[in-house]
Amino acid sequence: MISVGLYEPLNVLKPVAPDLWLVDGPAIRMAIPGGHIPFPTRMTVVRLADGGLWCHSPIAPDASLFAAIDALGPVRHLVSPNRLHYAHIAAWKQRYPDAVAWASPGVRERAAGQHIAVAFDAELGDAPPPEWAATLDQLHFRGSRVLEEIVFLHRDSGTLILTDLIENFEPSRLPRAMRLLVRLAGSLDPDGKAPVDMRLTYVGRKRIARASLQRMLAWRPRRVILAHGRCYLQDGEAELRRAFRWLA
Repeated sequence: MISVGLYEPLNVLKPVAPDLWLVDGPAIRMAIPGGHIPFPTRMTVVRLADGGLWCHSPIAPDASLFAAIDALGPVRHLVSPNRLHYAHIAAWKQRYPDAVAWASPGVRERAAGQHIAVAFDAELGDAPPPEWAATLDQLHFRGSRVLEEIVFLHRDSGTLILTDLIENFEPSRLPRAMRLLVRLAGSLDPDGKAPVDMRLTYVGRKRIARASLQRMLAWRPRRVILAHGRCYLQDGEAELRRAFRWLA
């Protein structure tokens, strides 16, 4: 079985900036033609102005992680940023029944198609709802025919929070069998970007995507958190321009 190097320690809150943490989780197995490949997972936690917690792309439930999060404050929001990042929201909702589960475009249909029972309470849109507008900005990154994503900016720290719009796998953490595949996909560090199969879903619609990219660049992010691979903890705006040069 192919494995990848994970970002240990797992299930531990790792500070990125005041009131902003990331949590590295276990690997998941993503289906590809002919088999599966492992992906590392990562979630982001933000403490909002009211003291409540905003949990982006929750990872597999873990008792020690729940205890650490409970020490930070009440969990108020569980966020699915795109239709591939939702599988653990039901388990987190069970643990935090008063939290609002937020649906991304297409995620309800995806969950139904995969026979995964998850109930969402509200829809994400192109602007932040009042619940977190004082702390986070957001936009709907459009253009893909199959996988649109809601992206977020933690304003105080200038941190952009993405999931699959950029993947940046470090060669040293990949088995030899995967390195060539990831390089061909275009998602190998230090030149990580959306994998080629995703980029192809924007063919004929790049103008739409460029408008979303310009809005992200106008935020001038200082760092970028990714769900898969090495994050960009400095030079965020420059890395964003590099990773999206395929939209030119």
